[in-house]
Amino acid sequence: LYLQIVHILNMTSAKIVSFLLHPEESLHSLQNRIEFETGISTGNQELLLETGICLDPRKPASQCVIDGVRGWDSYMVYLFDKSKTVYDGPFASRSLSDCVNYIVQDSKIQLPIPQLRKVWAEAVHYVIGLKEDYSRLFQGQRAAMLSLLRYNANLIKMKNNMVSASQQLKAKLEFFHQSIRLDLERYSDQMAYGISSEKMLKAWKEMEEKASQCAQAEDIGYLDEQIMALHTEIVELQKSPYARRQGEVMESLEQRAIDLYKQLKTRPPDHAYSDSTDMVKIIVQTVQSQDRVLKELFGHLSKLLGCKQKIIDLLPKIEEALNNIKEADNSVMQMQGKRQREIWHLLKIACTQSSSRSLVSSSLEGTASTAAATWLPQTSSGNVPHPLSSMATSEDGEDCVHVIEENLNYLKLFSSILEEVRQEQNNSMMVS
Repeated sequence: LYLQIVHILNMTSAKIVSFLLHPEESLHSLQNRIEFETGISTGNQELLLETGICLDPRKPASQCVIDGVRGWDSYMVYLFDKSKTVYDGPFASRSLSDCVNYIVQDSKIQLPIPQLRKVWAEAVHYVIGLKEDYSRLFQGQRAAMLSLLRYNANLIKMKNNMVSASQQLKAKLEFFHQSIRLDLERYSDQMAYGISSEKMLKAWKEMEEKASQCAQAEDIGYLDEQIMALHTEIVELQKSPYARRQGEVMESLEQRAIDLYKQLKTRPPDHAYSDSTDMVKIIVQTVQSQDRVLKELFGHLSKLLGCKQKIIDLLPKIEEALNNIKEADNSVMQMQGKRQREIWHLLKIACTQSSSRSLVSSSLEGTASTAAATWLPQTSSGNVPHPLSSMATSEDGEDCVHVIEENLNYLKLFSSILEEVRQEQNNSMMVS
């Protein structure tokens, strides 16, 4: 009762392989045993539970077995081959027993009722087995569909992240282009009378070109188109009638076989004989029905696996696009920061030069005052007389001509002093 047995349905061959699990056996150990039995390498094995969840390699192999008693011997794990996306079903139906094969070869042969009961019981068991085989395979297809939907949900999540990152990059690029254009215009306006740097101007233009190249990272239209087309294909597969159970005909044939057997059981076990025409018809119709539904099932399954492979191929492309967008985003932010630091550096230089000019102007004004004081004659009180003071205080009309000549000499002296100060200012400006 403590034994743990796992039943694995190989979807590539429609055969069941069962394994007795050893205590604390790892999943990798079980996969090695599966490879020996099925020929599918461990790297290509995909083991799915009925819910479409892939087995976790970090957990023990006992995760394949459900807890409790009910259904433990019918619980299946579905094995898929990752190297295949097209399965070649339908497969050959289960083999007939000797007794059933005997009546199928000649349905009109007369057999005693007791013997016929035994043969028909095996025939009913065979019909029920055909229906159960289809049910298991359909459940495997359902597990594949659920697994596909899980992959698709992950794809949609990554796509949303990619679109969001692309929109953010687009907004940052638009802001960067507008900012650098404005900076270049303002820089050109002040070059004639302000600060100029050919090296910085060249760096800014290179930034603008590099930002244009970064815009290529935001172009994810081709990936978006592929994802949308794949999403539409998955929705169509979900709506397909083959995604739903198609075993109604087989279930009806199963019930007819059971009813036919019940009718035979009610007949007295006398020396009467009967043929198996009706039962053989049910067997043939069940086999034909199974062939049809299995062909549809495996055709639909191949489409599911094809979509899943497309998602697997798209995921690294989306990851690469996300990385490119992040690199472009970081590049734009670094260029923006560098340009802002350069602008503040220019502002620092401009403030320094403005302070230097103010100091030079103050120094020159002090020098001019000193020179004027040196050249002008001093009175007894040490004050510089007004040039026209003698004219204002003169009482002798005969000295007016002398006073005017003296004031003209003072004006000429002032003019020469001012010219010297102006020359010194020009020389200082050229030096700075």
